[in-house]
Amino acid sequence: MMRGLLVRGMLAGLAAAALALLVAWLYGEPQVGHAIAFEEARAHAEHAGHEPEIVSRTVQKTAGLITAMAVYGVALGGLFSIAFAFASGRLGRLGARATAALVALAGFVAIELVPFLKYPATPPAVGNPATIGSRTALYFCMMALGILATTAAVIVGRRLVPRLGAWNAITVTAVGYVVLLAVVYRVTPKPDAIPEHFPATVLWNFRLASLGVQLVLWATIGLLFGHLTERSVARRRAAALA
Repeated sequence: MMRGLLVRGMLAGLAAAALALLVAWLYGEPQVGHAIAFEEARAHAEHAGHEPEIVSRTVQKTAGLITAMAVYGVALGGLFSIAFAFASGRLGRLGARATAALVALAGFVAIELVPFLKYPATPPAVGNPATIGSRTALYFCMMALGILATTAAVIVGRRLVPRLGAWNAITVTAVGYVVLLAVVYRVTPKPDAIPEHFPATVLWNFRLASLGVQLVLWATIGLLFGHLTERSVARRRAAALA
C-alpha cells in the first residue's frame, strides 16, 4: 500500500515539476536576468571586480534548472504521499481526492506561504551577501513554525467541532492561527533592505513567479495524486467484488 502511494506521489511530483518549470522559464527567468543585469551595472559603477561564473548562466537556466526542479518535484511528491498516508482516515469521511486536496492546501500554506509572507523570495542583487546564512536560518525556522502551527490548527479545529460546530470551530481556529502568525511576524527580524534604485517591478514579478511556481507544484501534486489514488481505490474495490 505505502509503496504504491510513494510511486504515485513521485510520479505526480515529476509531472508537477514539468508544469512548474514552464512557469519558471516564462515568468521567473526573465526577472533573474534583469536582476543580474542590475547587479553587474552597479558593480561597474562602483568599479568593483566581477566574480567569474563557476557555472554559466545558460547552464543555470537550462540543465541546472531542469535537474533541480525534477529532483525537488520527485522529493516533494514522495513526502506528500507520506503526509497523505498519515492524514487518510483522520479527516472524517473524506475520499482520496478531497484528502489529497486538503493535504496539498495545508502543505502549501505551512511550507510556502507562511515563510513567504515574512521572508519573500528575492532575486540576485537583493539582500546583503553577508547575511545569507542568517536569512536562510530564519526562513527555515519560519517554515518549521508554519508546519507546527498548521498541524496544531488542524488538531485543535477537529477537537472544537463537537463543541462549537464545524463553522464556529473553523472560524475560531483560523482567527487563532492568524493572530499567532501576526505576533511571530512582529517579533522576528525584518528582511534585508532592498538596494537603492532596484526596479520594483522586477522584484514584484520575481516574487509572484516564485510563489506561482510553488502554487503550481502543490496544486498539481494534490490534484493528480488524488486522482490516481481514487482510481486505484476504485480498481481494488471492483476486484474485491468480482
